[in-house]
Amino acid sequence: MNEPLTVLIVEDDPHVLLGCQQALALEDIPSEGVGSAEEALARVGEDFAGIVISDIRLPGMDGLSLLGQLKARDRSLPVVLITGHGDISMAVGAMRDGAYDFMEKPFSPERLVDVARRALEQRSLAREVSALRRQLAGRQALEERLIGRSPAMAQLRALIANVADTSANVLIEGETGTGKELVARCLHDFSRRQDRPFVALNCGGLPESLFESEIFGHEAHAFTGAGKRRIGKVEHASGGTLFLDEIESMPLNLQIKLLRVLQEHSLERLGSNQSIAVDCRVIAATKADLDELGRRGQFRSDLYYRLNVVTLELPPLRERREDIPLLFEHFLQLSALRFDRPVPELDRQTLAGLLAHDWPGNVRELRNVAERFALGLPAFKKSGSGAESGGPNFAEAVEAFEKRLLGDALERHGGNLSQASQALGMAKTTLFDKVKKYRLQ
Repeated sequence: MNEPLTVLIVEDDPHVLLGCQQALALEDIPSEGVGSAEEALARVGEDFAGIVISDIRLPGMDGLSLLGQLKARDRSLPVVLITGHGDISMAVGAMRDGAYDFMEKPFSPERLVDVARRALEQRSLAREVSALRRQLAGRQALEERLIGRSPAMAQLRALIANVADTSANVLIEGETGTGKELVARCLHDFSRRQDRPFVALNCGGLPESLFESEIFGHEAHAFTGAGKRRIGKVEHASGGTLFLDEIESMPLNLQIKLLRVLQEHSLERLGSNQSIAVDCRVIAATKADLDELGRRGQFRSDLYYRLNVVTLELPPLRERREDIPLLFEHFLQLSALRFDRPVPELDRQTLAGLLAHDWPGNVRELRNVAERFALGLPAFKKSGSGAESGGPNFAEAVEAFEKRLLGDALERHGGNLSQASQALGMAKTTLFDKVKKYRLQ
């Protein structure tokens, strides 16, 4: 969508072609020219940003056949035909077949500019509508994958839908179990790179001795035990997405090399002096504060700034408790299907325990509890916290949940009752009464 719209002129007469391009250039309208329909078809791909102005009489394939093939590829692409005096009836028929307009030779520069501008405006509008439809479809699909009705999740989905189809690097911050890899996959799946590889690497799961080879690859005999060439993760992800989980665990000396790859878009395998061009989007995830680690000298600040062009913060489950019943029901149905068991009914006592629990393992822990429950086992083990050993009754759990929910909303909005009530979808007077009831500050 950021690519400027251009006019592709298909004309085999070089003098006419030059005159058209000069007329458009004087009005600051970008254009390019080709001499045949075959060249035009090679130039107009699926993401072509512009319009086509073509002579009907061309060597080889004619303009009418070109119109048919272009419309088969993209019904919204405006195609303007240039006709001779004897081709008027042919051009009128072409309008019925989807041509945007036609110009009869000889035509004035003003006529050319007017038709081009109108066609470009239509093209721009059609592309905006198409992008909005894709974004809407993406948001609807995101709701099925990133489950939750809390304001934090709604904001997260909106941000993902906004940045997914860009090349910007993304840093995902969140505690263990909040779903960082799921978010990374959503960013990939809703981008134009979706048909290319999604390559994930856990930076905390590799010994330092193998790290460089795993990321950048190596040539045969580059070191002892390297019997054959190995393509590294970065090279394999070229054209797609490289997901680096637990990026804070990456050794400092390799952070320098990764930064160089991101800056120069090229790498060298171990044991080789050949530079290999790579084009991958990098999504990094961390459970640590990289900015603070940078100030301590434990993470390179220049790499941090390179990675966090866009930052996505994943809220812990305890800060979006209103999503717990919905998430648990979702995982319960998946688990019952997986274990070939009927979906058990969620009783009030279990729900009270779910709402009261602090969820240090976040969504991952909730999924584990749902799997246990689907197998007919107690949701919580008997030894442990209050929630695990019976917990409060249902009414107490609901009150505790409501108190935390209201308290979190007030904290997010600096104690402003009007803003908090609007975010909660609650009348200000009702919120005021509950603030007094729960003695919230």
